[in-house]
Amino acid sequence: MTAHGQAARAANASAFDGIQFALDRGSPIPLYYQFAQQLESAIEHGALAPGNLLGNELDIAARLGLSRPTVRQAIQSLVDKGLLVRRRGVGTQVVHSQVKRPLELSSLYDDLADTGQSPATRVLRNEVQRASADVAATLGIPEGGDVMVLERLRLTHGEPVAYLCNYLPASLLDLDTARLEATGLYRMMRAAGITLHSARQTVGARSATSEEGELLEEPAGAALLTMRRTAYDDTGRAVEYGTHVYRATRYAFDFQLLVRP
Repeated sequence: MTAHGQAARAANASAFDGIQFALDRGSPIPLYYQFAQQLESAIEHGALAPGNLLGNELDIAARLGLSRPTVRQAIQSLVDKGLLVRRRGVGTQVVHSQVKRPLELSSLYDDLADTGQSPATRVLRNEVQRASADVAATLGIPEGGDVMVLERLRLTHGEPVAYLCNYLPASLLDLDTARLEATGLYRMMRAAGITLHSARQTVGARSATSEEGELLEEPAGAALLTMRRTAYDDTGRAVEYGTHVYRATRYAFDFQLLVRP
């Protein structure tokens, strides 16, 4: 192994070794589950970054005072979730954590930035076209009137997460492609003095088309999460209609459910 490779392994090992795990052996919760949950939390909060290695199972078991099967079961549960991957000749390695997005009026760009996910955007289309009947009815503009159409690929850590298609009234704001690739659409709206107030949103799921699979680096037929959203400003005007698809392997919606009084 080269000196660079040895240094990388040492840095990876120190990242894992620096994490403290609190395992309650008197708890009815299985030890493998406690370890898996704390390891998952370390990944989601950035204590373990993509590319970090965990070390071998025997060393982990000795450090934590666990049996090797217990460690293996915990690691396998995170492999199944897509948070870890076993690589021949390398070991068990952290991969990119799944994006968990709350159901509230926020943008994907802001949600990714707020959680340290390093969002990036590739603009695929930015042009004016005639509004279809569906788009016109949603935005409250005449059918055949001008509407801005945006198609973007949203990435984190260099990997695609979502394919975003948005329609906006053509006169709403200047949608410069360079700015769209440097920041989020909602940030540009706020900078233009538009106050987002509410939205109607539908969440669903379907299989990826071959074109979507190619863009999102998933096979055709892979599971995708879908979202349709119409956002309104503080005057009640529809300012954006979006149809988005997300990689189910990298993305989830997070719900909080309350009991009605």
